[in-house]
Amino acid sequence: MLKLDHVVFPTSDPAASLAFYEGVLGLPLAQAITGDDWGGRPWLMLAFALAEGRELVLTAFRGAAPPASHYAFAVDSESERLAWRTRLADAGVAFWEEDHGDQQSIYFEDPNGVVLEITSPPSLTSAQPNAQALARARAWIQETLALTG
Repeated sequence: MLKLDHVVFPTSDPAASLAFYEGVLGLPLAQAITGDDWGGRPWLMLAFALAEGRELVLTAFRGAAPPASHYAFAVDSESERLAWRTRLADAGVAFWEEDHGDQQSIYFEDPNGVVLEITSPPSLTSAQPNAQALARARAWIQETLALTG
């Protein structure tokens, strides 16, 4: 049985999103990850902690439209994830895989174009706010504002 692991929403205004999800909803920012290599664009990923180790993730691209939403399910073991890979292949579903270091994921689209992910092991995000993540997110936002005016 698949269990919901995390949902990913695009954001075109990471500063407003950070203020809303952290300030208004009171979700602790657990991680902020940045990079320059997502389709050649600088990107920001904000991971907010939810109950039971789950996550709400927001993504932003600098100078580009935000990526599509997607929904991630988790399985407990690599063998379960590999069984899903076989099941998808047997059903003729096109998929791709990504190595996230501590997690491995299979991505595919449903018949409506919704991106789904099956990942293992499940996320176990701490509900404690992460000051380093907040500083990294704010720095990325400030750099983006400085570049885009």
